[in-house]
Amino acid sequence: MNYLIGIDIGTSGTKTVLFDEKGSVVSHARIEYPMAQPQNGWAEQNPADWWHAVVDTLKDVVNQSGISAEQIRGIGLSGQMHGLVMLDEQDQVIRPAIIWCDQRTAQECEEITAKIGAARLIEITANPALTGFTASKILWVRNHEPENYERCRKILLPKDYIRLMLTGEYATEVSDASGMQLLDIGGRCWSDEVLGKLGIDKSLLAPVYESPEISGQISVSAAALTGLHAGTPVVGGAGDNAAAAVGTGVVQDGQAFTTIGSSGVVYAHTSKMHIDPGGRVHTFCCAVPGCWHVMGVTQGAGLSLSWFRDQFCQSEVESAAIMNVSPYYLMDEEAAKVPIGSNRLLFLPYLMGERTPHLDPDCRGVFFGLSAMHQKRDLIRAVMEGVSFSLRDCLEVISGMDTPIQIMRACGGGASPLWRQMLADIYNCEVSTIVSQEGPALGAALIAGAGTGVYRDIREACSIAVQTRDESSPTEKRHLEYDAYYQLYRALYPSLKDHYKTLSKL
Repeated sequence: MNYLIGIDIGTSGTKTVLFDEKGSVVSHARIEYPMAQPQNGWAEQNPADWWHAVVDTLKDVVNQSGISAEQIRGIGLSGQMHGLVMLDEQDQVIRPAIIWCDQRTAQECEEITAKIGAARLIEITANPALTGFTASKILWVRNHEPENYERCRKILLPKDYIRLMLTGEYATEVSDASGMQLLDIGGRCWSDEVLGKLGIDKSLLAPVYESPEISGQISVSAAALTGLHAGTPVVGGAGDNAAAAVGTGVVQDGQAFTTIGSSGVVYAHTSKMHIDPGGRVHTFCCAVPGCWHVMGVTQGAGLSLSWFRDQFCQSEVESAAIMNVSPYYLMDEEAAKVPIGSNRLLFLPYLMGERTPHLDPDCRGVFFGLSAMHQKRDLIRAVMEGVSFSLRDCLEVISGMDTPIQIMRACGGGASPLWRQMLADIYNCEVSTIVSQEGPALGAALIAGAGTGVYRDIREACSIAVQTRDESSPTEKRHLEYDAYYQLYRALYPSLKDHYKTLSKL
């Protein structure tokens, strides 16, 4: 039997999972770490926290498994996208990583657009300049922390920093590199034009691989720390959403998935590159070589519900600990008691600004319609519905492009029965989930299997290891009820847009 490891370096924690070649979990471990917000709209993490979590979870899964480390054929990395890790000439981290949901770079986005041109930027990178992307973060450090920029000798994404620590190799791959806004998306290589106009030295960037390509091997020092076998191959891997696509079997045209993690994503696979001229959705290279995906992103999806849990659901957290269940299980139970529309309460999930479809770093969260009759359960459901409406915003844009969707799958928080049914009714389409709950970690492992010969390619890996279950079907009645609230939801942002800008300047 062959074994594979997938490591998912997420925003709230790192999950490491050991799988057999059929996709079954042998052992798993997860460690959480904090996110710092030094100022309103900022978001940073310490890369050392990621590394310590990777080391400890790898030790755990190897020790739990009962198998020899030599039986592990390959390792795949997945991770939060867009983060900026800056290293000096000794490969020491210069400053905390500025991560995906940070919103400080509006001025730098204007600088990028002015230097390259809005239309040309979309032609090359398939996206407009966005505050979440890495290029604007690089310029922010150059503009505001020139001493740190001068010290910088290498720029890596979060998972690629972990690769360096595991293998000693600088490398990235096309799916994650797509989110830096420095990649020629059609050519699947760094754009000399973008780098030249922005004045960024290409030597700061790592070589670019396709996701299944072997990018290095576990070093002797990393093996001693983790219990892995020195020389075990590490493949390119994928950004979290591209890995989740593999983990949910979305690797062919007509297939799509919705995931609710810290951010929320609607992702559609395509064998041809399609670009939204308005830049409302992202077009990135995907983990399947020679293919792309179109992806709408809402910044504060699961993050909105975790924020509400942390601030207002201490009793649910305490009860869940006693019952040995997730607090979200109890929150779902409460939300299920509330009718569609949350008793006329709407939530705009813009806690960290918004990408699709508004591209607005200044917008913020809103409860609309709050009255004295509302209870906590109403607010919980309103948050879930608001996130679902924001995901429908994403789907509406994708559906308007040449990317027809026949199959929709759900993972992350969206795989819970209540949220999956909510999505089916709001989208007005069937939504299924998969047997495995491991998402990006499974995808990363399957990519590793494709790259090390366990499978012929990624599609064969999915056909062997990914199985669907629990299909939720919409009803016309529920869809129409939700649609009335969705139309009101859509009207709120235009009404508030100018006021958000005013608020940001107070």
